[in-house]
Amino acid sequence: MLTKIADQRDIDFVLYEQLGIESLLTSKKYQDFNKKMFDMVLKEAKNISVKEFLPACAECDKVGVTFKDNMVTVPDCLRKPHHLLFKGEWGALTEDPEYGGQGLPFTIAQAAMEYITAANQILVSYIWLGHGAGKMIELSGTQKQKDLFVEKLYTGEWGGSMLLTEPEAGSDVGALTTSAKKMDDGTYELTGNKIFITNGEQNLTDNIIHPVLARIEGAPQGTKGISLFIVPKIWVNDDGSLGEHNDVLCTGVEEKMGLHGSPTCSLSLGSRGKCRGLLLGEANKGMEIMFHMMNEVRLEVGTQGFTSGSLAYLCALDHAKQRRQGRSIEKVGDEEAAQVPIIQHPDVRRMLLRMKSYVEGMRSLIYYTAFCMDKKELADNDEERDRQSKLVEILTPVVKAYSTEKGFDVCVEAMQVLGGYGYTREYPVEQILRDCKIASIYEGSNGIQAMDFLGRKLFGNKGKALDCLVKEMKECVAVAKEHKAIKDLATDVEKAVDKLEEICRNTMGVIMSRQMPSAFASAHPLLDVTGDVIVAWMHLWRATLAQTRLDSKDRIFYQGKITTAQFFIKTILPVAMGKLDAVTYEENPAVIMEEGAF
Repeated sequence: MLTKIADQRDIDFVLYEQLGIESLLTSKKYQDFNKKMFDMVLKEAKNISVKEFLPACAECDKVGVTFKDNMVTVPDCLRKPHHLLFKGEWGALTEDPEYGGQGLPFTIAQAAMEYITAANQILVSYIWLGHGAGKMIELSGTQKQKDLFVEKLYTGEWGGSMLLTEPEAGSDVGALTTSAKKMDDGTYELTGNKIFITNGEQNLTDNIIHPVLARIEGAPQGTKGISLFIVPKIWVNDDGSLGEHNDVLCTGVEEKMGLHGSPTCSLSLGSRGKCRGLLLGEANKGMEIMFHMMNEVRLEVGTQGFTSGSLAYLCALDHAKQRRQGRSIEKVGDEEAAQVPIIQHPDVRRMLLRMKSYVEGMRSLIYYTAFCMDKKELADNDEERDRQSKLVEILTPVVKAYSTEKGFDVCVEAMQVLGGYGYTREYPVEQILRDCKIASIYEGSNGIQAMDFLGRKLFGNKGKALDCLVKEMKECVAVAKEHKAIKDLATDVEKAVDKLEEICRNTMGVIMSRQMPSAFASAHPLLDVTGDVIVAWMHLWRATLAQTRLDSKDRIFYQGKITTAQFFIKTILPVAMGKLDAVTYEENPAVIMEEGAF
């Protein structure tokens, strides 16, 4: 049975030593908070996650959801944890108390959600989408819409979803066919079908609020003609009471590899009667509003991939310390020598350190991105606000794609450490791996993240987001170079940053040329290696801080940070340099290959 779901000591290191989260307390917005209150929130998140959320996770996987008569029944074991999430306001940590929130910084909320997500990703999926729907309504809705929906969505009293994907459109949202017709009372009648809708139907909450992308009759084709609608499962009256059932019909649930306690539904709108919705924001501006939710969810999905890797690593580490097999390398062949824990075998240690280096690097990357969001909110001038905004923009696709892929890779490595045990359902890694895989696929598959990274985040605004990122990395390198013991690590990272910048700028220059298809064929490798370089930067930053604390009573912990940085920078970063060499944008074989030859 798992008892440790996250590395509290490393979480504290990132929050208080690497990022200096207490600096936020000097702002007017957070003047009523202090470190003790932050620690209390995190302690409670850890305790409730281990005691209440974690035990339900394996049971959810075994029981799964059931579908009958167009209704979805979720595992009973989710009811108490979901109630505790709702009552504890865990779904609205950063939101204004006016809407049932706690008003915490993004970074502290990120740390709290690491515990909760690691304990039960299935449970978390029920509040993430509700929060995203609530945020869109808060930012773009009328005051009446805010009063009716926001607080119940933020707290989790009502569920939420995101009705985007259609059978023939998929990720090509502009090709959707769901239509909306304006009625005399100002509401809209919607008709269409949606698929792959997470939590599109469930019996866990009294209502579900569906944000639906649809095209108003007569609107332009493509994405420029898409509007966004609030479509409740049960109509909400003007006084907030629940009215009649809306015609949102669940026609089936997917049989999935993982996340069995979370239904992935196909939904039909208006197939048996009238499906009514409220226009959210302006007509034909649906994609702009939806992207705010998408970007928020992409950070959360990155967290899902990361926490899967972190949890799998902790399982593997615990197993490696307890499992005795074979003799130490120095005593191979000595049949009288005692068996040793497998953590003493060099290759197992290599796998564990590789996992540790990815996990800790991803934690710093994700928390840093949340910290940039906080600094953007608190910026007292346009220049600083713009700088932090650009950092969030360029880091978001990296967090989503890199963390979901490397998180899954860590799960695979963890299973390898457990050997045959890891492949059985008796041990948790098997479920963690299955639940993790979807993260690289949904909310914009990682190939789409790569295209966004290259086409918008790098190329947009004349590459200024890249400028901001490179400046941050080089400032860290300059500080690290002042420490003789890690100067060579700083030099390695500096070379990688310089080479990454050169490749990015060269690739940006190709986008407008006839070689554009080849550039986009290299978009995913470029995004992947960007993640490698950023994580190397994070490790250098961590090692620089640790170098100044080696004479403390926690010397082993800090020495571990330096050794982990050495491993990543000396064994993984050189591979990344090779991957940079492989980023090609001239006659990419993937582009020139004739289809018949595949």
